[in-house]
Amino acid sequence: MPRTVRIGHSPDPDDAFMFYALTAGKVGIPGVEIAHVLEDIESLNRRARTAELEVTAVSAAAYTLIADRYRLMDPGASMGKGYGPVLVARRPMDSREIPERVVAIPGSHTTASLLLRLYCGDPAVIEVAFDKIPAVVQEGQADLGLLIHEGQLTHPAMGLVKVLDLGEAWRRDTALPIPLGVNVVRRDLGEELHLALSQALRESIAWAHANVDEALEYAMRYGRGIDKETCRRFVLMYVNDLTLRLGDEGLAALTHLYTEAHRKHLIPTIPPIDPL
Repeated sequence: MPRTVRIGHSPDPDDAFMFYALTAGKVGIPGVEIAHVLEDIESLNRRARTAELEVTAVSAAAYTLIADRYRLMDPGASMGKGYGPVLVARRPMDSREIPERVVAIPGSHTTASLLLRLYCGDPAVIEVAFDKIPAVVQEGQADLGLLIHEGQLTHPAMGLVKVLDLGEAWRRDTALPIPLGVNVVRRDLGEELHLALSQALRESIAWAHANVDEALEYAMRYGRGIDKETCRRFVLMYVNDLTLRLGDEGLAALTHLYTEAHRKHLIPTIPPIDPL
């Protein structure tokens, strides 16, 4: 009987695009049956704390908490090249006001929340499901919202204004891509299966890039009402060359994130960066 490997990823257009070929059976691993587990990223971050899933997407920030049980995969990372999480408000606001305001965040273990603390100190926060954050800001339950996923592109249509683009700030300060999400594999599975899983994910990403329209049709199912061109733009922002392979640039970005967070006492240790 084939071995079942559960892969956790978000029900978002970029992850759907990336995993489509594996989901549709266009890419596979001999002797392995893939079971997809779709949950929002903060739920996957929490599940990873108990090492429940064999493979899972997690926030780059959450990897610091699970590196003893999970290893980084070389493919599958979400890295922004001059773009990333965005802080928005109902009205224009000086970014220097942020530390004195209440910010709605998509989860305390998300990389967006770590970046907020790196750039804005320790503002008061409330945790909200990522897709509910715009409404929370519109209704005045928070002064600012920290947007991830397609909200980075669609917030103007909701009447919200950008106060700080953390991706732009990171690029200005580091000249590196901003590491947001990574895929990890449980260390106890062994190197042979690690390599097979990484290769299958890389082939799935490459297949999607070679068959963009078909993979995008599938990704649209998870677009939460966005039009096809917005979906295409969002997907291709985050499923890029660094998603296929971290390379020196991706490794440098992760190293810088963890080094800075450790220097500012936001994480206890710098985790191993040993992707496979």
